[in-house]
Amino acid sequence: MNYFAHLVLAQPTVTSKVGNLMGDFMRGIREEALSEPVRAGLRNHRLVDRFTDRHPRVRASRRLFSPRRRRFAGVALDVLFDHFLIRHWSRFHDEDLAQVIRADYRHLQYGQPLMPGPMRETTRRLVSHDWFGHYADLDTVGVALDRIAGRLRFANAFAGSIEDIRAHYGALEDTFLSFYPELRAHVADAALERPVQPGTRAG
Repeated sequence: MNYFAHLVLAQPTVTSKVGNLMGDFMRGIREEALSEPVRAGLRNHRLVDRFTDRHPRVRASRRLFSPRRRRFAGVALDVLFDHFLIRHWSRFHDEDLAQVIRADYRHLQYGQPLMPGPMRETTRRLVSHDWFGHYADLDTVGVALDRIAGRLRFANAFAGSIEDIRAHYGALEDTFLSFYPELRAHVADAALERPVQPGTRAG
C-alpha cells in the first residue's frame, strides 16, 4: 500500500503516523533508536505490506500488467490502491475525507522532527502539493507513476504504466474493493498499536 492507506491504517497520533510511513525511509536508520510508539507504527507498516504482497488477488493483479512493466506492478498497484481508497472512501469509512486528509497533513507537519531527512523532504512535498487531494484523478496517478519510474536507479521501460491500468481498470478496482476490507480486518486483529481516540497529537 502507498502513503495514504498507510496513514489511514495508523492510529491518530503523530508517532503512529510517522512510524507507519517510515517503513519506506529506513535506509541508514537504526530501528532500536526509535521510540516505542514509532516502532509500533513501523511494525504495522510492515504487517500491511506483507499482507498486501501475499494476497492472492493482489498477486494475480500483477499479471494484468504488460511483461515489460510487470516488475513495476507492485509499485503501480500501491499508488493505484490509494486512488481507489480515496474514490471509494465513504464505502469503508464514516469520517469526512477532506477532514481526514487535513488531519494527516497536520500530523506529518508536527512529526517532522521525528523523521529522517529524505522522509522530511517527501512529506513536505506531499503536504505542500496536496498529493492526497489529487489522487482521485487517474491522470495524476499516471504522472506520479512515471515520476517514480524515472527516479529508479536502473534503466527501465516502466513509463506509461497507466496504460495497463486503464486497460484493466474495472478488474483492478474489483480487486481493491474485495481486498481492502480483508486488510483492515487483518490490521485490527493483529492490533500491533494501542488504539487511540482521534484528536491526540502525540503518543
